[in-house]
Amino acid sequence: MSASIKRDALSESELSRLWTALDELTDPEIPVVTLREMGILRNVCRAADGRVEVVITPTYSGCPAMEMIHDDIVALLKREGFDGRVVTQLAPAWTTDWMNDEAREKLRAYGIAPPHCSTQTADGAVTSAIRFAPKSIAKNDLSTPTSGQKSPKLDVACPLCGSHNTTETSHFGSTACKALYRCLDCMEPFDHFKNI
Repeated sequence: MSASIKRDALSESELSRLWTALDELTDPEIPVVTLREMGILRNVCRAADGRVEVVITPTYSGCPAMEMIHDDIVALLKREGFDGRVVTQLAPAWTTDWMNDEAREKLRAYGIAPPHCSTQTADGAVTSAIRFAPKSIAKNDLSTPTSGQKSPKLDVACPLCGSHNTTETSHFGSTACKALYRCLDCMEPFDHFKNI
């Protein structure tokens, strides 16, 4: 074993410095929220080989912003004088419940309707992390083809005027994690960050 390899944990001051620096990094697709507020940054630690590891979880598989997020973190570590790397952790899968309240409010102020929180049972299990859209969504008919029962319409408030009189116009908005909505009161289109 080389004497130059550090196996000790990051000091409190190093951790504080790193988290403060990481708090500067924003989501490339939504520059008003930080990666930490989005819940993408999961952990900062020192690996067995002595390098600093920043653990991230992508918002969804194949998110095109992850490459830029990776590069931004690597550049930040270098700027702060740390030999480090980014580790992508896929499990547990990211959920919109990891967004903090500040992120939700920043999304709303930016003109994006924030996601709803999933329902959690007393034992902490998430009961509705993903809501699948029925095949007939394009017709705004929310019936499921197999049961004939109506699915509950998602109540999405317009981030511009606050009206709940809104409708989904496309299941995909400016990015795959957002749906395109229109307010039927102020008539403005807006993105809604999907519940994941």
